[in-house]
Amino acid sequence: MNSQSFAGLLGAIVASIVMVVAIAYGPIGQFGKPPKPASLQQPAPAQSVPAAPAPRGPVIREVPN
Repeated sequence: MNSQSFAGLLGAIVASIVMVVAIAYGPIGQFGKPPKPASLQQPAPAQSVPAAPAPRGPVIREVPN
């Protein structure tokens, strides 16, 4: 038995142990977990909107020729 086959065998054993522990401590996805309760979302209160935005500077209405 050379070192590569020994490493492969050891890797397979470690991987199988990790898979067994992962399944034992935490099922994958929603399998085995209770369903989440449906939560009702309340609409956010309407925010007051200012009537007009504040002026930002001088307004040039006519451009001289």
